[in-house]
Amino acid sequence: MSRLSPCQRWAIATLCLLPWLPVAAREPVRDPALLERGAYLAAAGDCVACHTKPGGKPFTGGLELATPVGNIVSANITPSREGGIGAYTEQQFADALRKGVRADGARLYPAMPYDSYALVTDEDVHALYAYFMHRVAPVGGAAPSTRLSFPFNIRASMMVWNLLFLQDKPFAPDPGKDEQWNRGAYLVRGLTHCGTCHTPRNLLMAEDGSRVLAGAPLGSWYAPNITSDPTSGLGAWSREEIVQYLRNGAVPGKGQASGPMAEAIDHSLQHLTDADLQAIAAYLQSVPARNDGADAKPVHALGQASDQLAAIRGVPLPDDPDKMSGPQLYDGYCATCHQAQAQGSFDGRLPALFHNTATGRAQPQNLVMTVLEGIHRGSDRSDLRMPGFGHELSDVQVATLTSYLREQYGAGGNALTPADIARLRTGGGNGAQLLLLARGGLLLAALIIVSLAWWLIRRRRRARSGRAHAPR
Repeated sequence: MSRLSPCQRWAIATLCLLPWLPVAAREPVRDPALLERGAYLAAAGDCVACHTKPGGKPFTGGLELATPVGNIVSANITPSREGGIGAYTEQQFADALRKGVRADGARLYPAMPYDSYALVTDEDVHALYAYFMHRVAPVGGAAPSTRLSFPFNIRASMMVWNLLFLQDKPFAPDPGKDEQWNRGAYLVRGLTHCGTCHTPRNLLMAEDGSRVLAGAPLGSWYAPNITSDPTSGLGAWSREEIVQYLRNGAVPGKGQASGPMAEAIDHSLQHLTDADLQAIAAYLQSVPARNDGADAKPVHALGQASDQLAAIRGVPLPDDPDKMSGPQLYDGYCATCHQAQAQGSFDGRLPALFHNTATGRAQPQNLVMTVLEGIHRGSDRSDLRMPGFGHELSDVQVATLTSYLREQYGAGGNALTPADIARLRTGGGNGAQLLLLARGGLLLAALIIVSLAWWLIRRRRRARSGRAHAPR
């Protein structure tokens, strides 16, 4: 036998090792069109928003998502084999995405919207897998583990949750609807998972199917009604206005995006094609109207240009800043940009505060949080549209200012209290009573689910034991 050259020895060694390499590691590089398709779908799914912590590298996880049962930490989904998903086969990737089951068999919590991603088609799962495995940069190191208190730390309880609430089939087009409507339904219900924020949830933290997209609390923010209702929802918006909002985050005379919605636009929605945005708008216009009665008039049509500044000209400010009136606070912190009568900036960059959903909704959370945090746009939040005043203004001052803005230019209603502002500052926007109710309901439900799972396991074991001892 002749001596083998180094190249021949290397080739033989590679062939011997090939069967033992994980599928993802030996999978050929995908074609550029497939990778571009996967990148587009990942943007539509807004994966980067939840799987990137502030200051972290994209998709490396570590972001803490607040829920009534505790903080759930997002995972590293880069193709790293050390802490990421680099060893996942395509089937394991699909199971995590659509069924909430990790490669090690552990169950994911529905803070990861796999109940929406369950509708993603096999073709789109294939493109997403190719993108994450071959286009995303691998970054080693697992994200910190989620640590919930008992019984919420029992991931196996999600098996029963899935039986109750999880779709078991990808999206199927409605033959009675046109192609555009079906595309919009696929995006809204699936990849863009609008219901995750905009649909209220029951005590088991599943979306309430009777109030789809009717608006829901979102930590200190409020994801508004986006059904076809003309008062609380989008019924009075034209299709082009909806598309403009999804693309740019602002429609003069209607509203502007801030907080989580601004992030969704910057990371996801602005990257969609016009055809997909048109499809989303068409579908939203068809969603049955829901109105809980909180808004008596169209939320974007309230208020008019006016001010009370003449009454405070020449009046000395009180020694105690907490004694400042609403007009005094508006004059000191808002009028320079939004002008004296709240008609917005000269260049139109800053909106009017009347005919504005932030001041017009019965729910005041978004107005308060905008005052506290400001509006930061862009994928890196470097485009400052409005500074936050949370570090300058006390809870008393913010309560006074936002109550004045709502009364003067919007919905009015009960004045906000300093306790309301303090609660929103700390992420408790739903109120302590609601939080306790949700925790209590979830605790009871978790105990029931765990008991049911234990009973099913015992029953299955008994059945197997009976078969093993049956005469043959």
